[in-house]
Amino acid sequence: MRKNEDALFYENGAFRKRGMTMQTGFPEVKKKLGFGAMRLPMIGEKVDLAAFSKMVDLFLSEGFNYFDTAHPYLNGESELALREALTSRYPREAYLLANKLTAPYFDQESDIRPFFEKQLQWCGVSYFDFYLMHAQNLGNYDKFQRCHAYETAFALKKEGKIRHVGLSFHDKAEVLERILGDHPDVEFVQIQMNYIDMESTAVDARRVYETCLRFHKPVIVMEPVKGGSLVKLPPKAQHLFDTLQQGAYPKASNASYAIRFVAGHEGIFMVLSGMSTLSQVADNTSFMKDFKPLTDKEKRTLDGVVEVFSQLDAVPCTACRYCIEENHCPKKIPIPDIFSLLNSMRVFNNHNANFYYENVVTANAGKASDCILCGACEHVCPQHLTIRKFLKEAAATFEEPKKG
Repeated sequence: MRKNEDALFYENGAFRKRGMTMQTGFPEVKKKLGFGAMRLPMIGEKVDLAAFSKMVDLFLSEGFNYFDTAHPYLNGESELALREALTSRYPREAYLLANKLTAPYFDQESDIRPFFEKQLQWCGVSYFDFYLMHAQNLGNYDKFQRCHAYETAFALKKEGKIRHVGLSFHDKAEVLERILGDHPDVEFVQIQMNYIDMESTAVDARRVYETCLRFHKPVIVMEPVKGGSLVKLPPKAQHLFDTLQQGAYPKASNASYAIRFVAGHEGIFMVLSGMSTLSQVADNTSFMKDFKPLTDKEKRTLDGVVEVFSQLDAVPCTACRYCIEENHCPKKIPIPDIFSLLNSMRVFNNHNANFYYENVVTANAGKASDCILCGACEHVCPQHLTIRKFLKEAAATFEEPKKG
């Protein structure tokens, strides 16, 4: 728990400010499910516009209105597809559109406005409802600062070209605390959060979420089904859901449990789902149209699923951090965080782990390949892990493919 325990308290899986429920301040948001336009139906390298248009039509007809994109998505095709399937076919008040400022597309302050104007053209709109500083982490935040990216976004808001300014985040809670301290006017934060990553030492989902609440920032959740990893489950985990749904208990998809898990937390005003088929849109809208939080029985089932994943082909590291305390590692390798990412790759085949390895966990620390095999870490490990062997495996997983 946090030190400032009187600010928020934990109840029914969420943190609340005493005496009140946290308000989002975005009345234009109709429902909690957003359409993430980064995994669209494709024909070769182009979006299948006929299929995507049907998905947009169904999404809007079910009462949902939030769409999310960014220029890197599908190599720029996502923005163009939204113009063809959404913004050119529906009146502006029928939808909310979120876009992002991404680091590779500007090098100095004067680059930001021209890029932003192009984004408006690509999307076919005159303003964005939500605009985010994209993928903020310790590695790129200084560039956003140096180029006055936040200040430029708020200036565009004053000009009526942005309605709400926020950020998407991929790093540790301490980094988010710094950003929100520097920019208290930020209106919302988008974070990675799902029932597996809550206790991950690499993604740091719970502590990042708690930081949002402590700063009273409404939250958007990305990766609620962990890139699809929580849809197709290992047999033992699937058996738990199948057992849950025996008899008269309502039948539900695996994705529904994952999305409802995050949507039921306090302060969450939007959960993004990267949908690529009409059936996914139909499923997600069916259970989010009249959203109901998880029951206690469903929560216990999720606990069981988490336990199943913890017993798979994974490094049995408990993240006690003894191995890196008191300078036990002379190369400053963040061993528990690297093992958490290695588990993410082994258990989920989650390639997001590559991003976290390069840009978060080892961005300002030692890499797995920096290990000098001194063994100091193993001498203090309560689990008696063969840490040096696992670090070699991590180096082979995250580093060696990039050398070829």
